[in-house]
Amino acid sequence: MQVQTLVQPVAPPPSFSSEAERGRFTPVALKALLRLAEAWQLTGQEAASLLGVSTTTWDRMRAGRWAGTLSQDQLTRASALIGVFKALHLLFADGMADRWPRLPNRNPLFGGLSPVTAMIEGGIPRLIEARRHVDAMRGGL
Repeated sequence: MQVQTLVQPVAPPPSFSSEAERGRFTPVALKALLRLAEAWQLTGQEAASLLGVSTTTWDRMRAGRWAGTLSQDQLTRASALIGVFKALHLLFADGMADRWPRLPNRNPLFGGLSPVTAMIEGGIPRLIEARRHVDAMRGGL
C-alpha cells in the first residue's frame, strides 16, 4: 500500500512592497494598532514612535482624519506589534497581556527597560526580536 503525503504550499509572507498591497493592509493595520495603543495605554508619542510616524500624524490616524497608506517599514512595524499583542493574549489569560509591555524586563533583549521603551529605542530590529521572544515564550518557536 502506498501512502501519499499531501503537502500544502505555504504562501509567502506579504512583502508590503506594492502600493496596492499596502493600501489593502493599511486600514486593518490601523484598526488593530489603535486597539493595541489603547490596551497598552500608550501615549501619542509612544504610539507614533513605535509606528514610525510623527505625533501629529498619529493624532490624525487616531481621529480618523488620515487617508494615507502606510509605508513598507510602517507595515512591518505594525505587523511585529500586532504579533506581539496577539501572542501575549495567547500566553496570558488575564490582564498581564496588556500590562507586560509596560513592565521593566530583565531579559537581555530589553536590558531592564519596558518592552515598549526597548522597542521604541531599537526600531524595527527590536520590534521583530520582541515578536520572536514572545512567540518563544508561548512555545511557538
